[in-house]
Amino acid sequence: QVQVAESGGGLVQAGGSLRLSCVASGRTLSGSVMKWFRQAPGKERELVASITSDGITTYTESVKDRFTISRGYARNTVYLQMDSLKPEDTATYYCNVAGRHYINVEGASYDYDYWGQGTQVTVSS
Repeated sequence: QVQVAESGGGLVQAGGSLRLSCVASGRTLSGSVMKWFRQAPGKERELVASITSDGITTYTESVKDRFTISRGYARNTVYLQMDSLKPEDTATYYCNVAGRHYINVEGASYDYDYWGQGTQVTVSS
């Protein structure tokens, strides 16, 4: 029903910048939380940043003041602006869209949790 696609990854030198994009196609997802995760070889998947439908953002400490997550005017789009990149930022970055869809006024609902395939970010020294 919903497909999530990331783009914008690539190879950059330390200190450079990249802007990742994520689009959740299909139905409009209101009230969702969109997140960027990353996973480097041999490491656990790490939450990098998140943004709610109201625009509230959170960041992991290691990217604070360097990365900026934002949501497009279409709520199914999210971006991650990455500045001052470091070699330790090298990872596959995944976009996640999760939330709850309310079916009727009685409160019936179902949860959704969609993931993209990931986009590779490599930062060279």
